Amino acid sequence: MFLLGIILLVVGFVTGISILWTVGIVLAVIGALLWILGSMGHAVAGRRHYW
Repeated sequence: MFLLGIILLVVGFVTGISILWTVGIVLAVIGALLWILGSMGHAVAGRRHYW
């Protein structure tokens, strides 16, 4: 999810499509949050690890 957010950020920036930029920011933040929680050992959505 984090990588998809980064890809959408880049594509949105290059093409100038603001909705891709917004969705990319949201996905990158959510992906980073899930990644941090998963690496700390917290169960995320019933999973012990989140990739």
